Amino acid sequence: MKKKLLALTCCLAMGIGLLAGCGSNTNSGSSAPAGSGSQAASGSQAASSTPAGSDAKIALITMDSIDQHWVTLNEGAQKAAQELGVTVDFMAPNTKDDALQIEQVNNAVAGGYDAILVAANGPDAISGALKEAAAAGVKIVYVDSPANVDAVATFSTDNAAAGKKAGEEMLKALTDAGVTSGDIGVINVNAATDSCVKREEGFRSAFEGTEFNILETQYCDGDAAKSQSSAENFITQGVVGIFGANEGSTTGIGNAIKASGKTEIIGVGFDKSDAILNLINDGYLLCTMAQNPDVMGYEGVKAAVAAINGEDLGGAVTDTGVSVLTK
Repeated sequence: MKKKLLALTCCLAMGIGLLAGCGSNTNSGSSAPAGSGSQAASGSQAASSTPAGSDAKIALITMDSIDQHWVTLNEGAQKAAQELGVTVDFMAPNTKDDALQIEQVNNAVAGGYDAILVAANGPDAISGALKEAAAAGVKIVYVDSPANVDAVATFSTDNAAAGKKAGEEMLKALTDAGVTSGDIGVINVNAATDSCVKREEGFRSAFEGTEFNILETQYCDGDAAKSQSSAENFITQGVVGIFGANEGSTTGIGNAIKASGKTEIIGVGFDKSDAILNLINDGYLLCTMAQNPDVMGYEGVKAAVAAINGEDLGGAVTDTGVSVLTK
């Protein structure tokens, strides 16, 4: 009998210990490390910043994966992805090509991505694929250059204003050098890319009412070698200045001026890269309009996550700014 009572007492003691242990675990849950208990307590606040399970997948599809501009944009996107606990896959084609960009959009939809950050190479060409993506429930966010489909948000440079600023910088340099007339060359990517078209429009507007003549635009697909060849042709025509609408165009212009030795020609362009900065420091380019692609990528991912979590961003367009980089 004593043995039975002893056994019963031990069982009761063990049961009480187990209950106490369960209570201890519950209490420790309320003081869990940040990111678990704190999220549960904040409720809607956590939902607005990080998707349930942190398993959202976002595709980043820029015009190409080569230009330093896009590499920097991806770096900003990856920083936001790490902070928010989501996945961002850089799916840009190796070269600027509408068909390749469309293929990547289709791949993102087929791969079950929740959102696409895209810098449209050809806004008309890619619009059909983006419409299908949106119809499938994929959130669209534009970075740098939009297409002709509504997006939840856009993060880009005010390209018309930045282009005009580039023109004003060239005009001032020419005027300071005593040059009040002459031909000016323009090298652009193509006639469709929204951001670059607006840059050229802004640049041309800076010379309205002056004695300068802006020649017919040469399109070089943003390729530095092609741009250099076109710039060399402009130089043989006796231009006083050349404008480049993107990184490859600007690099090509600087290399052409360097090869010609005619440093009196004013070269002005867009984007920031080591090659462009070296050409500025060596006196072959006057300046470049440096955008903030890292901000585009960072804010683009944040907007995509918010949209995935049900926030209505209203299609807001955010100017991410530009700086004039000189020697």
